[in-house]
Amino acid sequence: MQKIRWRISLSKSFLLVLLAAMPSPAQTFTTTLYSFCSEADCADGDQPLSGLVQGSDGDFYGTTYGGGTYNYGTIYRITPSGALTILHSFNDTDGAYPWGGLVRGTNGSFYGTTSEGGHNDNGTVFRITTAGELTTIYTFCPQDQCPDGANPRAALIQATDGSLYGTTWGGGSKNHGTAFRIDLSGALRTLYRFCSLPNCVDGSQIVAGLVQDTDGNLYGTASNGGKYGGGTVFSLSVGLGPFVETRPTLGMAGKHVEILGTDLTGTTSLTFNGTPATFSVVSPSLIKTTVPAGATSGTVQVVTPGGTLNSNVAFRVIQ
Repeated sequence: MQKIRWRISLSKSFLLVLLAAMPSPAQTFTTTLYSFCSEADCADGDQPLSGLVQGSDGDFYGTTYGGGTYNYGTIYRITPSGALTILHSFNDTDGAYPWGGLVRGTNGSFYGTTSEGGHNDNGTVFRITTAGELTTIYTFCPQDQCPDGANPRAALIQATDGSLYGTTWGGGSKNHGTAFRIDLSGALRTLYRFCSLPNCVDGSQIVAGLVQDTDGNLYGTASNGGKYGGGTVFSLSVGLGPFVETRPTLGMAGKHVEILGTDLTGTTSLTFNGTPATFSVVSPSLIKTTVPAGATSGTVQVVTPGGTLNSNVAFRVIQ
């Protein structure tokens, strides 16, 4: 028995040595590409509150809440190696304090919001090119009590109809926030004013942005309100039809791709810009496929018993 116990003890010790020699999550290091406020008066930006978005040039684009020439925030570009360029410093007249990040539009420009500033000091929606040319396309609260919304704090999304959709923290009904649509030229329509129901059971004060599901509807959260006062999760129907989404959105021939959608059971055809692909329906919301030989960049199309679904963005085939 002693010999058996000795062998078990040795085995455990050997296992501990092996485990100690293996790399652990604690030994994984990040690389700091850039530290903000390294310039005098934080001219290079301060407090980036949002994430990055990658441009077609491979660089990353983002915003800082503060800093810049006038200390009202910035828009910047940074290369994967960490070279930072300030594209724009907000001056309050053209917006101030961007909370949310940027979204890259299908036209190649970037769009975003500022939480304050603009002609009415209640925030703006802007467009900026990769060259740093900024245009304010909408200023919130042109009317008394801000029925169109005020102080947007979240990033925009571009939905399948090409329009931009977003939320505001204030304004609307009783200053509890809104959901809105704005086209690329700046025409805005308020879709919903929160706290329109008694005791704000529909939610209030929207901090986060929206997401579009493959059923076409928009989904989001309200930070306050609801039946118990702790916020809500909501859906917003704006009349957009269903679509499919590819993950990833680019790849070479033979690349494995997942197709996300709604009611995909019974799918009879899947094509990459017209080139047929073999596929497997895993569930009503998932198809697995590979990029077929000879495919070119373009729309992925799925034919289901309920109709034909197109991808929300073009799939880019890498040669």
